Order: sequence, then C-alpha cells, then structure tokens
Amino acid sequence: MSLLEDARAVVENGPVCDACLGRQFADRSFGLTNAERGAALRVSVELDDDEPHEDVATDDCWVCEGLCATFDEWAERAVAALSGDGESDVDFATYQVGTRAPPLVEENEALLRESAGLTEGGEPFKSEFNREVGKRVGELTGTDVDFERPDVLFVLDIDDESVDAQVNPAFVYGRYRKRSREIPQTEWPCRECNGTGRRGGEPCIHCDGTGYMYEESVEQLVSPPILRAMEGDDSSFHGAGREDIDAKMLGTGRPFVVEVKHPRDRFPDVDALEAEINESTEKVEVEGLRLAAYDMVERVKELDASKTYRARVAFDEPVDETEFEAALAELDGATIEQDTPKRVSHRRAAKTRVREAYAVSGELEDETHATVEIHGEGGLYIKELVSSDEGWTTPSLAGLLGTPCHVTELDVLAVEGEAESFEDPDYFREAPAER
Repeated sequence: MSLLEDARAVVENGPVCDACLGRQFADRSFGLTNAERGAALRVSVELDDDEPHEDVATDDCWVCEGLCATFDEWAERAVAALSGDGESDVDFATYQVGTRAPPLVEENEALLRESAGLTEGGEPFKSEFNREVGKRVGELTGTDVDFERPDVLFVLDIDDESVDAQVNPAFVYGRYRKRSREIPQTEWPCRECNGTGRRGGEPCIHCDGTGYMYEESVEQLVSPPILRAMEGDDSSFHGAGREDIDAKMLGTGRPFVVEVKHPRDRFPDVDALEAEINESTEKVEVEGLRLAAYDMVERVKELDASKTYRARVAFDEPVDETEFEAALAELDGATIEQDTPKRVSHRRAAKTRVREAYAVSGELEDETHATVEIHGEGGLYIKELVSSDEGWTTPSLAGLLGTPCHVTELDVLAVEGEAESFEDPDYFREAPAER
C-alpha cells in the first residue's frame, strides 16, 4: 500500500488526532513533530479524495484520549517536582524523561495499527511523550537532554498523574596528601558497638562512646565540606587504593572521588572548597579538586596504578654498605612473589600474588638504619618486601641481607596510572557558563 492509502486507513479509524496519526508514520521524513506530520497527511488524504478539511480535536481522539494535548502541562509538573515554590531548587544541567504510559492507550494504539493494516514503522506513544515533554522541560529550565547519565531523571506516571524526579549523584575528584600517621583513609566504625557508641545501655568502652575506632579519617576531614557545599543528603568516599594508617601519603597525593547523593548545588566553587578543606586541618591536604563525571568513580577504583614509596628501615644487625647496595640491585626490576601477608590475612583471601618492583634504590644512614625508595606495581606489599614476612615474600630485603629488617616509617610519594593518567579530560565536567 502507498503512504496515502495507509494514512487513509488510519483516518478512517477516527477520530484520531494529528499527533496519533503522524506517530504511525514517524519514520517518514524528518524535522517534523508527529502532530505536524499527521496534519500534513490528513490534508493530503482530503486533497486526494477531494473531501472537505476536518480538524480532529485532541480531546476527541480515542487513541491517546487527549493526552497528546498535555505535553506542556506535564513539563511544568516535572519542573515543579524539584521544588515547592515553582522555581527549581535543584541545580542541574542535563535531564532525561521517561514515561509510564497507560495500558489502555498502548492497547488503543495496537488496535489502531491492526485495524489500519500497519505492520512496519511508526513510534510508540511513550517515545513521543518522552520527547515532546522533554523538549519543553529543556526550554523551561535551559538544560540539555542526556540519554546516558543525566543529572535528573523525570519519570512521568500518567495513570497516577505523578512525577518522580530522581536526582543522580554528583562527583568531585581530587588528590589528597595525608600528613598524619594516626588516621585511616575512610571512617572506621567500632566493631564492638557497630558504630552506635553504646553497648549494653552504656557508652562503649572500646571506642569511648564515639562509635569510631578512629575519631578522624581522610574521609571525615574531606567529605563534609563538599557535602555541605553541594547541599546533598549523604556522601561516599572512593580512593585509588589506600595506605596503611601509620603511612603518610605525600608527594603527588592519592586520587579520590567524593560522591554526593541528591545534590541541590551540583556545581560548587571547587577552588573555594579546596581552600576551605586545607585551612580546616593540618592532617590532610587536597589539591586539584574538579567536578567529575559518573565514570570517574570506577576509574579511580579500578584503574591499575603504580606507586612510589619511601621507607625508613631498621636492621636487627649491622649491615655492610656493599651488601646493602647489592641487595637493592637484586630487588631493582625484580619479579616478587607474595603470599597474602599475615597482617591482612583476616580480611584478604589467601593467594600468591606476583608483582613487579620497577625500581629500587636507597641510602644507608648508619649500620642499622637506611632509607629505601621503591617504585612498584599496584598491589605490591612494601612492608613485606622489606621484612620478608617470615619467608612469605621472595625475594625480600631481609632475605637478601640475611638479617631481620623492619619498616619503621612508610611514606607514599606517588600514585599514578600504569598505562594512562587518572586525569583524562573525558572524565570531568565543567559548570555551565550560565545557570
């Protein structure tokens, strides 16, 4: 059948509004709304049949039951769903619209296509509803549609006459330096009271009633200012690995992302945030704060990273400088086999890991002390590379020297991607020029 014959078959199943008529042929021509396409087809059929023109009011349409006249109304409802005063109090730059269409309308459309003998082409009702309401939301808010990871997802439930505005998390990336050997990376709830601060009706003696094994952490010093600035409901801290509590994180710092749930201000002044955090504590310093995309969380958590460490080492017996240099040369570029260290065996699976020590150098301070710098593959246990962990790590500095060795101080100097940088521009966002 020709296009006109197909259109005539739809019109004869009337009353069908222009939008519902045009939607059956949404794959024909571009740059038209379904209502414009339907109006043109209706006139073409009337011209071909030499019949007088007759408009069909949307409210009279048996297919959509007048819903194609409510796009503006639903767009206004969507915007209002983010606010109680008519002006959105949630800052966003991108959005997406989804629709739960009434089953009866979907049944009507299927019946129309069957009656008109249409088997190909066309567009579902809810696709048009998403698009037409979405265009109007963009016009009302000055924002852009995003089908991948929008800032806000509006779900329109037509039967319930409701809008669920789902605000997706926002992300801030940066690097931190931990200058204290007494705080962990993330908050550490007390195991005895499960973080409540109380046990048996009394203050928990294990944590002095604080609910935490450590009262402060990098997370607790960095996340709250970001959470406040973004006016969110909660936050999560994601680091590119972690250092031991007694290890400092210095040098270039460790990449991290703070994820803020339900942010009302998605685009805070990150320079001001960086200054606020750094002025509030001497234990942690942040730099390079930037607004990040959703994918940055996975990148920070999963991207292979090499690390550079500086360890102060103590020997149980005097060490000769020549033997010390020979041991470092043996470790430099070596392949290291490590069974899961005893100190973490309670929380790590027992397995043998093979890691590379890319570069090892050092300086003997006196017969029983040295400073060693190690650049190693991600996952290389540095303390065990020095101590041997009773032979669970081979080769090791202790094994090569033939004397017990202990790391007395450990500093992380750099955390960098093995093959690519953490700072790929595709993983960052810029605040809109005008909001």
